[in-house]
Amino acid sequence: MGTLTEEIFSRRLGRRVAAGDTVVAGVDCALAHDVTGPLAIEAFRQLDRPVWDARRVVFTFDHVMPANTVAAAELHRTIREFCAEHGVTNVFAEGICHQVLVEKGFAAPGGIMVGADSHSTTYGALGCFATGLGSTDIGVVFATGRTWFRVPETICVEVHGAPGLGVYAKDIALHVIRRLGADGADYCAVEWCGETVTAMQMDERLTLCNLSVDFGAKAGLIEPDAVTHAYAGGAGDDVHPHAAEYAITLTVDASSIRPQVSVHPAIDNVRDIDDVAGTPLDEVFIGSCTNGRLTDLALAASLLAGRQVDPRTRTVIVPSSRKVYLDALEAGYIETFVRAGALVLNPGCGPCLGRQHGVVGPGENVLSTSNRNYPGRMGSPDARIYLASPAVAAASALCGAITDPGGLA
Repeated sequence: MGTLTEEIFSRRLGRRVAAGDTVVAGVDCALAHDVTGPLAIEAFRQLDRPVWDARRVVFTFDHVMPANTVAAAELHRTIREFCAEHGVTNVFAEGICHQVLVEKGFAAPGGIMVGADSHSTTYGALGCFATGLGSTDIGVVFATGRTWFRVPETICVEVHGAPGLGVYAKDIALHVIRRLGADGADYCAVEWCGETVTAMQMDERLTLCNLSVDFGAKAGLIEPDAVTHAYAGGAGDDVHPHAAEYAITLTVDASSIRPQVSVHPAIDNVRDIDDVAGTPLDEVFIGSCTNGRLTDLALAASLLAGRQVDPRTRTVIVPSSRKVYLDALEAGYIETFVRAGALVLNPGCGPCLGRQHGVVGPGENVLSTSNRNYPGRMGSPDARIYLASPAVAAASALCGAITDPGGLA
């Protein structure tokens, strides 16, 4: 009996475990990408062992794809050569790792996943335990198929009520971060629940679990239900919390939340949109592992259709995966963006980490649908980054300043 995290580890280990226990457990999948992959490979080679299971090792090219420097191209080559040497065939260059892995079926209820990227918590939307590790730890997992965990305590976030006009999963997550602080869930698992979460489709659930790490969580999870099992195609275990004891239970009334904006320089510096409306913007970015999925693009397209973005505000839109791009193309969203004056880039991380395409300069203001706004994240440390939902981003692109989408819908 326990939290969802405790149930997952108890099943995996075949014995009852509880928060605070230190365990060694096998994993279902280990991920690295084009930035963290070469470091993981270096750590793996020092062990002088074969890859534990080439079918469960995954590499993605997404953070700097296509390569924009000679150094980046060399990182890519290191990964390709390693995969060829060890028979690793799960090598993808078709979008952000956290979107591609759920599309490819690597995440399933009851599983355990690790990745050399902090936002690996995203996969917990499928009812699995998923967390980010350092590259050295991932290198060890490549060789052994397992790693150690201290089973975390769990914070339960119960969300009730119907969200108001212009309020989405991103706003709910930012509201929780506002209340708990950037370190409010340090080394805890966060279980998102309540009828508001149950009513969400998978895209919004992925957003909640993605942002869990941004207030310190070791993992973010949502109990598997019909939505989960339909998305996972019947894979995985039907695992549920049972008589759980939570460290904290936070109750959220979604009906009381206004659209939220995280204000530079910290993600927990969150304000109601009314407090920052009118702030001029030099760039708007719609995309990332937080909000680059099809429903996010559909939301942006619904606001941009038949309108023009402000010519003073660069608007960059990046689908999170090739599949999302193709689905958006078929639905007409890409044409809507282009006709509105936005720039649509190839699937990947895009401007999120300030490595390529859309880097911001000193003194500039950018509104992003991503997950981090510390100084220098998207380019110059003297730029100011605001985080918000795709609805706020699209409305703000049209007006050239932070704008409540409720007045434009």
